Amino acid sequence: MPGEAVTLQLGHYSGCVGAHWWGLQAAALRSAPERAELRASALLRFGRGPGGTESPTPRLVALELKGTAGWGGSGGPGTTGRPRRDRAVETLPETGRGIPVLRGQVCARGRFIRWGGVAERQNSPDNDVPSVRLWSDFLSVPLHPKSLYVIRQYLHDGDCGCLEAFGQGESLLQDPACVEELEDRLHFYVEECDYLQGFQVLCDLHNGFSGVGAKVTELLHDEYSRKGILTWGLTPALSEPQNSFYRLMNTALGIAHLSRHSSLFCPLSLSGSLGIKPQPPVTFPYIKYDASQNYHSSAILAAALDTLTVPYRLCSSQASMMHFADSLTFSGRKVVAALAALPLPALAGSSLPDVLSAHQQDVPWKLLSSCNEQKGSCCFAQSVVLRGICQEKSSSSCQGQPKSPLHSCESPEQMLQQFLHTQFPGAFSTSHVLQQPCATRPPFPQFFSPLLTRQDWGGDLALLCHPAGVESIPVLAALQSSPGLHSLLSGLCQELQEPKVRRWSSFFTAGLEQDDFQEALEELRTLAQCYESGFGADGSEDEADSD
Repeated sequence: MPGEAVTLQLGHYSGCVGAHWWGLQAAALRSAPERAELRASALLRFGRGPGGTESPTPRLVALELKGTAGWGGSGGPGTTGRPRRDRAVETLPETGRGIPVLRGQVCARGRFIRWGGVAERQNSPDNDVPSVRLWSDFLSVPLHPKSLYVIRQYLHDGDCGCLEAFGQGESLLQDPACVEELEDRLHFYVEECDYLQGFQVLCDLHNGFSGVGAKVTELLHDEYSRKGILTWGLTPALSEPQNSFYRLMNTALGIAHLSRHSSLFCPLSLSGSLGIKPQPPVTFPYIKYDASQNYHSSAILAAALDTLTVPYRLCSSQASMMHFADSLTFSGRKVVAALAALPLPALAGSSLPDVLSAHQQDVPWKLLSSCNEQKGSCCFAQSVVLRGICQEKSSSSCQGQPKSPLHSCESPEQMLQQFLHTQFPGAFSTSHVLQQPCATRPPFPQFFSPLLTRQDWGGDLALLCHPAGVESIPVLAALQSSPGLHSLLSGLCQELQEPKVRRWSSFFTAGLEQDDFQEALEELRTLAQCYESGFGADGSEDEADSD
């Protein structure tokens, strides 16, 4: 059985995605735990509170800047050792040891509280919450004091003292005291694992945290070479125009370095482009989100991430993070793209084969990796997850003559495999189907279209709506190694030609050498070549679909 994973959050936007993701884990624990399909212990650690109640906390190390998370870190150089006044520290006796837990129960600026283990909304619409600015404002789960490490050398917000450049982030992790503090926190979590399968790294890609991530993944690669390292490079949906070239440089350097030391790397963003020219953010037919609010965009990415990471968290799966990465990254293709349909669109009363048949020409998911969509269905390898399926309805046989090959399938798993085989002939595809939908109760924002609540989704898709909001949605998501990544990677290289770079010499004053920059660009060019059609053809692409 695959074991536990340790998660690292590097930067504020990564913290926003992480806060929603941990909220989704808590929601999953509360909904029908006796029928759980995902192993909560893969991401969470469990202690015992007063009266013997379980108190799960994320197996998490989060690096943040001063003024970001709303509380100080605990211990170590560059941190404050005091929690915020509106948070209490209590010791919970865990099996074999006592663990102090930072009880993130009240968020002073936010509109969400923990009450009886449930995150509830105060009396105001949460689709327009100007006070939700920091991820601590909507974090609804407790954190262990070892989780948060506040970097005091830089400020989260302001005109100066910000972590702006890749080289600044790299320099932080060249400080022996900082490295020692990080290693201490990692060892704390690693040593209590029964079997560590690897690390999940959520890293801001657009600012100096890309440099922090480069050093962190290098450290993980050197010390835990046989473990999986899955890295997600996160970028907000909208960015400030005045920082566009710094953002571009940080992104290019981040992709090169993070993919170098990771088992798999995925850029994850609702931004239409990671380059200089802004493109409209990704849109969804049943979600009306505000792209300027990190609280909104990070919730969508968290729901996608929660679905994309299903394969190595399943109770029934024997695949580890390393196996998961290997199935997608052969032939040197270390970078993958994310796609998701949130929620999976359907007409009232539709069955699963009806839904899939309606999208034979156009798969309903949207790209979440800021790369160009290819005309026609083409990919080298993919991992696809469909969740929120009522098995007892989907498995029932059709009356009379089947309307399509999909209608003649006996199970949702067979339907999805048949659909993928038709849509992506020749691709190496793995697929998983879950009954459990994605929980969307507060603090997940209620930014869903009124059309969603008026329609009776019914059929095979488990979408739950109440007058108070949408509680859960079916999701279709995929990670793909596809030719579209060639345009993303080569496009970044083209935008960073030497004449343009020379105009931004200030970027290199933080310690990054020109030779290192050119080496990173060459890595990007090499990566881009891996995604040209026909590159490294060794028969892998002709593999048949597998379970």
